[in-house]
Amino acid sequence: MNFKTLFSSVYILLFCCTCCFSQTKNVVINEKEIMDTTLILPAEFNSTLDYMLQSWVIQRASTSNCKSTTDLGIVSDSIYKLRLKKMPCLMEMPYNPTVRAYIDLYTIHKRRQVEYMLGMSNYYFPIFEQVLGANNLPYELKYLSIIESALNTTIVSRMGAAGLWQLMIGTGRMYGLEINSLVDERLSPVKATNAAAHFLKDLFSIYGDWNLVIASYNCGPGNVNKAIRRAGGKRDYWAIYPYLPRETRGYVPIFIAANYTLNYATEHNLCPAIVNMPVLTDTVMVHQRIHLEQIAAVLNLPIEEVRLLNPQYRRDIIPGDIKPYSLCLPLNYANTFIDKFKEVVSYKADELINNRRSEIEILQAASTFTPGGYGKIIYYRVKKGQTISGIAANNGVSVSKLKKWNGIHRKKLRTGQMLKIIK
Repeated sequence: MNFKTLFSSVYILLFCCTCCFSQTKNVVINEKEIMDTTLILPAEFNSTLDYMLQSWVIQRASTSNCKSTTDLGIVSDSIYKLRLKKMPCLMEMPYNPTVRAYIDLYTIHKRRQVEYMLGMSNYYFPIFEQVLGANNLPYELKYLSIIESALNTTIVSRMGAAGLWQLMIGTGRMYGLEINSLVDERLSPVKATNAAAHFLKDLFSIYGDWNLVIASYNCGPGNVNKAIRRAGGKRDYWAIYPYLPRETRGYVPIFIAANYTLNYATEHNLCPAIVNMPVLTDTVMVHQRIHLEQIAAVLNLPIEEVRLLNPQYRRDIIPGDIKPYSLCLPLNYANTFIDKFKEVVSYKADELINNRRSEIEILQAASTFTPGGYGKIIYYRVKKGQTISGIAANNGVSVSKLKKWNGIHRKKLRTGQMLKIIK
């Protein structure tokens, strides 16, 4: 969704996310003024990385020709600068002490987690690249997910941002994502990536500079605009750097470090972990309410894998009886699901799907005697064509009492309306 009007451009400035990306111009950086070797980590950085340690999908480090080792040699500044310059990126990747500190964080102190992310990226990065390419956006944006979520689809921050791209509820809904008790499409790899891509495009239409776009994606356009004003109207990231929120100042360096680390993992003896994720998947549309456990049991798939491929279903329920919903499965299981659909639907249906009695049954089960003990409360649902006088007559009560019990001040009833009756 692109914003064509001034109103829409202003409207988008009201929304904030938690992410970052950077495109630098050929500017002179005053390192003494802006460089801070104290690492400023995103709020959820450690928890997202630590999640990978407990993830069921991770098996172990690769046993291929790549040999992971902690016996690391010293890399000179000149080599870092050369490698950053050679990366096939749209933006320039500057090098400074802060960038090096973040590179050391990834390549030395967080090696195990980086190897896990390398393994997971084999599944998620092709999805990101397809969406970014379709929207004519730099492929480097895929590394935002590394910073924000460590490729954990179900993570929710303390501020309420969720999913791989850490979208807030308001931003997600603005870009067409469904968010309710059963479904949260911020957790869907494909739909969330589409939403994030459109959001970034709209921010770029406002700022025209990728550094400012990423800064605003992290701390909100309001904070970026404030920093621009405090910098005397300069619209360059490094010029407004000292005036940005402290955490946002760390996003460009950590983004550069993430780009460097995953591009030069082999040079640092970082080996992708083996993960239990299918390389090829297929999507089928579901037109009936189904529980993920039904699918896992009938198709003989681990429930964790079904959840991992379909993280948007918060309660393991696909509400296909409301409208069609997508189901992602390993490629060789999609046809099996179609063939065994009836078996899937009937498997433990009473326990997993039909465990909620009708509204009338619930209300009748909750019926109690009136305080004076003069009668029992029952509930009745109005059927098409019924009148209040006819319902009153059928239940042996007066019209006036029926109106009083239900606070009715008009004669006409709505089809499906629930009435309280005391007998």
